[in-house]
Amino acid sequence: MNAGNSLVAALMLLSSAAVAADADPYTHALAAGYKAQFVCSGVFSAGRTPEAIDRYELAGTQENVAPLLAGLEARIDETAKTVSVTFDPALPPRIAAWRPWLGCTGLPIGATAANLPTLSVSPPQFIRAPDWPYGDVGAEAKPKGNAKALAAAIDEAFTKSNTTGVVIVQRERIVAEKYAEGFGQHVPQRTWSAAKSMTGTLIGVAAHKGLIDPAKPAPVPEWQSPGDPRAAITTDNLLRMASGLHSDFAGNRTDAIYFGGTHVGENVPGQALEAKPGTRFRYANNDTLLAAYGLRAAIGDDAKYNAFPFTELFWKIGMTHTFAETDWRGNFILSSQVWSTARDFARLGLLYLNDGVWNGERLLPEGWVRYVSTPSGPQPAENDVGYGASFWLMNTRDDIPKDTFGAFGNRGQFIVIVPSRNIVIVRRGEDHAGTRFDIAGFVASVLKTLK
Repeated sequence: MNAGNSLVAALMLLSSAAVAADADPYTHALAAGYKAQFVCSGVFSAGRTPEAIDRYELAGTQENVAPLLAGLEARIDETAKTVSVTFDPALPPRIAAWRPWLGCTGLPIGATAANLPTLSVSPPQFIRAPDWPYGDVGAEAKPKGNAKALAAAIDEAFTKSNTTGVVIVQRERIVAEKYAEGFGQHVPQRTWSAAKSMTGTLIGVAAHKGLIDPAKPAPVPEWQSPGDPRAAITTDNLLRMASGLHSDFAGNRTDAIYFGGTHVGENVPGQALEAKPGTRFRYANNDTLLAAYGLRAAIGDDAKYNAFPFTELFWKIGMTHTFAETDWRGNFILSSQVWSTARDFARLGLLYLNDGVWNGERLLPEGWVRYVSTPSGPQPAENDVGYGASFWLMNTRDDIPKDTFGAFGNRGQFIVIVPSRNIVIVRRGEDHAGTRFDIAGFVASVLKTLK
């Protein structure tokens, strides 16, 4: 079961090139941007050491890419909260700059520290109660079922793969939790494509506020010229990976945005239409990027847009260890570049278990949970998964309830939601290239132990 690797597109570019000293300059620039971005987020958002980042986050790349990354030195400026990686003596180093809540932004190739973006998000003006699920007090409870068998299933997930964290929620309490060394309750990891489901959730929040209608054409400014056929693409098409836009391969190439320092507006809206919207499933990072980009236009206020994920979703449900990163023009890169904890993943799952209502406040429209978890139109070619609207569907196995759906990301990031059992299963990982965690098998084994 594969959600499509959010950053595989970029790594494919790197892996297709030589990784020795004769690699082309652009490949070196991308590799430097990759290292700057990961070290910056790992150090300043996750509080991890450069050595740990080398061992986990950077070691997960393809074998023929790792030598190129290893040959690049990351210089960390604790005061300025930047990471610089030199790749060419004739050009400035690649720079990633950290800001509170917004995490790390990669500057364009050739930019210097004088070009650091000035975007910011104000801290929350309220303090939530320390109790779960806002905080961590009272989060744990004994599982209803076979606790010993549940622990054994979780232990197996750690011994047989590069699992870094597991959280099991039953009846709104954490009934099992485990982390690998160096990780923990408040250590965020990159969500990779699990961020796409966060995008779908944010669109739902915006829809509930009347800011956007998923059934209507996506408000992408570049498509509004008379005669542009892309103006017919709806936000729903984008959430369902059914835009009909061209992509070289599933996932499409987004290395320029992720590592090259280009911004969403100059790189994403220009893809040509090659299929009628709504008639083809084609997993694409660009579809999610465009949904978030359209949301910026719909909100119409950049300061409100930059604050929107936090003030209207994350902070409201206690996801206070989650960082949503932007490009240097302030566009959220919500197809992949979010850093979040396993407990914050669980909180998002709880929002869906509660039908979009949190502490008595409706955050998502009535029926939104059914909407995101219901297939419509074309589906993935794989016979073991389906796709709703920004969420994957686990509805084909007899040992997993048919209403199970989830957020999936590269390297084994999973939020699995089982409404009929009132259970959320979170698995975080740093799976290396070429490996795949059996999430369906893990979900089935966990559900078997719980009543």
